[in-house]
Amino acid sequence: MPPLYQRILLTGANGLVGQALVERLSAEPEVDLLATGRDAKPRFTTGSCGYTPLDITDDDAVRRLFVDFAPSVVINCAAVTKVEDGEANREACWNVNVDAVAALGQRCKVQGARLVQLSTDFVFDGSSGPYDERDRPDPINFYGRSKWASENAVRAAGLRRWTIVRTALGFGTGTNLTRSNFGLWLTERLQQGILTEVCTDQIRTPTYIPDLADGIARAIRLGKNGLYHLAGREIISVFDFARRLAERFDLDPALITPTTTDVLHPDAPRPLRTGLLILKAETELGYKPRALDDALDHFGKRLGLPVSTS
Repeated sequence: MPPLYQRILLTGANGLVGQALVERLSAEPEVDLLATGRDAKPRFTTGSCGYTPLDITDDDAVRRLFVDFAPSVVINCAAVTKVEDGEANREACWNVNVDAVAALGQRCKVQGARLVQLSTDFVFDGSSGPYDERDRPDPINFYGRSKWASENAVRAAGLRRWTIVRTALGFGTGTNLTRSNFGLWLTERLQQGILTEVCTDQIRTPTYIPDLADGIARAIRLGKNGLYHLAGREIISVFDFARRLAERFDLDPALITPTTTDVLHPDAPRPLRTGLLILKAETELGYKPRALDDALDHFGKRLGLPVSTS
């Protein structure tokens, strides 16, 4: 059983998933949360926790923080996540996504802490999705290869307590995000009346980020080791997801025009049919993601958007 009181160190706290975890974990009275990010000050405004700047590739800074804070859990949300950036800057991507994770694993081993590592459906080649935790990864781009290597770095660290979480096509809201997400990006373009190309040939499981944060919190509270897929339930093309979002908020779906992945992303291939099956997480964690329309409603309310009743 996990300890009753958790000291949780969160990296990448200013990103989309990090901010959702700050909000979610701040609600846990038995959690002492220290959020970190590369910014001098936190970007998030919700939640209650400490904050300190941290570059996870700076091993001396990581070591000092482990000594000072003595975490019982480390959640690593720091990563290079843009596929094109991974292809163009492979060394930098590997340093953050793999080498820094291996170093965190070693620190956690010495500390006796749990390491929670985030990963992606892009570890698969997309030839036979949706995938469960037993399916073997075979990534087709450098970002996917780096995340698969990060998973292996966690497994190789010799940790007594570790959790790997894969997710897919996350969308949600945040404060002063340095990188947008598909839901925010599309909503902003449709509100501005901008014609937008979206892929018809990518099949995924859109994930509302507050649901992902709740699943991670459940895994920590229950002391679960191993690999879990935390995503939405609905398997849908990115194009159909885009139209669903537009129709939900009375935006013009005619602004969404179909295209293919090889046309839209010529410099970085994507797996075409992924999607993650979540039965293990539902059974072992009690993970219950919202239905897609309910997730869109919650997302829209946070943005102050009117939700269509038709």
